[in-house]
Amino acid sequence: MKIIILAGGGGNRLFPQSRTKFPKQFLKLDGGKSLLAQTIERFLVLVQPTDMVIVTNQDYAHHVKQELVAAKADEAHILLEPLARNTAPAIALAARYCVDRLGCDLDEVMFVTPSDHIISPLDAFASAALLAENMAHKDKIVTFGVAPNSPETGYGYIQAGQPFGSGFTVNSFHEKPDSTIAEGYLAAGNYYWNSGMFVFTINCILSELRIHQPDIYALADKSIDELIENFAKMPNISVDYAVIEKSRQVVLLPLSAKWSDIGSWDAIYDLLDKDVDGNAIKGDCIPIACANTLMLGQSRLIAGIGLEDLLVIETDDVIVVAKKGESQKVKDLVNQLKADGRIEADEHTTVYRPWGQYSLLSGGRGYQMKKIAVNPGQILSLQMHYHRSEHWIVVGGTAKVTIGETEQMVHENESVFIPQTTKHRLENPGKLLLEIIELQNGSYLGEDDIVRFEDIYDRVSV
Repeated sequence: MKIIILAGGGGNRLFPQSRTKFPKQFLKLDGGKSLLAQTIERFLVLVQPTDMVIVTNQDYAHHVKQELVAAKADEAHILLEPLARNTAPAIALAARYCVDRLGCDLDEVMFVTPSDHIISPLDAFASAALLAENMAHKDKIVTFGVAPNSPETGYGYIQAGQPFGSGFTVNSFHEKPDSTIAEGYLAAGNYYWNSGMFVFTINCILSELRIHQPDIYALADKSIDELIENFAKMPNISVDYAVIEKSRQVVLLPLSAKWSDIGSWDAIYDLLDKDVDGNAIKGDCIPIACANTLMLGQSRLIAGIGLEDLLVIETDDVIVVAKKGESQKVKDLVNQLKADGRIEADEHTTVYRPWGQYSLLSGGRGYQMKKIAVNPGQILSLQMHYHRSEHWIVVGGTAKVTIGETEQMVHENESVFIPQTTKHRLENPGKLLLEIIELQNGSYLGEDDIVRFEDIYDRVSV
């Protein structure tokens, strides 16, 4: 069995902690491992890392590599989508990759899962996965349904039909309902939350694509290299709409485990431990006379007085306050930020790069100050800026700096100046983290004022 983990999505429902360039799957919501790392570890009891394929994109590739190391699964395969085309093309790409690059037969089972869910206990999940694998060998598409314990309006629903082995046939799929309809589903007893996980053989999914999405199948029937070259021709469609809701081969397997796709701050509140007043508190927060309130602090003291049924989420650049039950509207906020061209929709003040990270400390007209951290052994691109000069002050570690044709070592409490339009490069040759303060001066300080000449991460622009 091959595990296909879809990790290319850029969801916005957990803004401000999730951003377009740092989406939910990389968040460490409990302060421990990321949701992606937890997903990877969930399957290590079933398969080896070499049986896992992480489908993502170039922008997230370095994040995925770090999470694979954290999960002790760095031998897993990373499959990069040429561009975003939703889950049906991503699964078709993964199927072709398994056949062409991993040498899989068409009767190999693929377990397709999102990368940002919470499931426990793991033994119950592992048992369900093995049942699903056996059912998939009967030429079925197996989907996991979760018995609802509340009239949840943030999930899709599946109506179960007649018994089939350890599960049921599927009567119908339903989009996220309003509260009245959700209450009806709960009362009916044969509706399940749609977990978004699917299990099938490669032959089964390709056959269903041939029937229901011949344009996708025509591309998936080519070699992996041809498919990647023509991936832009793929329609932008989810596997649910493309195949699952149309196929007659789908069966539902009840998942007897605690599950959440944590798709909203209300869901986060439900998962966290509460104090005696029903408050869920993380970070430096002081609730006074508060009840049933979520308070998540990150960079400063958050004090709440007399709050009730509220969600308060703080990062170093954004504070979101919402009524409980209204957090699905966070996506509307993000859409407005994007329409207004606000950088907060896409990036945190700390931005991660393949070589490390940088944080914006301050800025104003004609200047900007950053703290840059370069991991041991990493090298930034050989680059140049048309509109700014830079001062670098080393505050930790040792830097190897190239300016024009000159190379020099720069130690703690030493600095260098990089003139405008001069080629330069920063490298950490040591075994300790390199930290520098960068002061930029110029008429334009945008990140797109970078001309790369050489780059070990394949980001050369000239």
